[in-house]
Amino acid sequence: MLEFEKDLYSKDIKYIAGTDEAGRGPLAGPLVVAAVILPADFNDEIINDSKKITEKRRDFAYNLIIEHAIDYAIKIIDIDIIDELNIYQASKLGMVECFKALKIKPDLYLTDAMPIDNLGVEVVSIIKGDSKSKNIAAASILAKVTRDRIMQDLDKKYPEYGFKTNKGYGTKTHIEAIKKYGIVSGVHRKTYEPCKSILRKISLFDEF
Repeated sequence: MLEFEKDLYSKDIKYIAGTDEAGRGPLAGPLVVAAVILPADFNDEIINDSKKITEKRRDFAYNLIIEHAIDYAIKIIDIDIIDELNIYQASKLGMVECFKALKIKPDLYLTDAMPIDNLGVEVVSIIKGDSKSKNIAAASILAKVTRDRIMQDLDKKYPEYGFKTNKGYGTKTHIEAIKKYGIVSGVHRKTYEPCKSILRKISLFDEF
């Protein structure tokens, strides 16, 4: 996996950025998108798809990436944007915003299965990119750790929903909490179909 970019570097391609998101599937919480430019010679086996490493290793990797990255950007896409655009378009928006936020503009932008046009650089969309590219994997770690910390903070405000453990996903306890307490405006995704489906079943959707 960490060898993926090696053949892409050339005299015309010095900086390669990878971008990825965390939080496309949950019923609650923001979407977090990150972009990372690692040095061409940076190689550490801990950098992998964020879903494949433990929370402790993700936290360690997060600090490692921040320390060694040539540049990085993290964007938080709030619930109102997700509800307005849909989760796919919100993910694309976050990746574009991360690209624009980079101080060092990459010569190549790698995405995890997300086609993007009109950035002014070549964009390569890679299926399962977080398992193939070190820069995408690094972005997935920054996004995942950032989002998990946000959900831990939300758990302190709304402990009844169990956000610390479910991270906003539709677990049984989370769904039971929605049935009992309803949804939290600005936290739950009202237009996200899985969430709408639950609300229809418990006759809550018309309230929002």
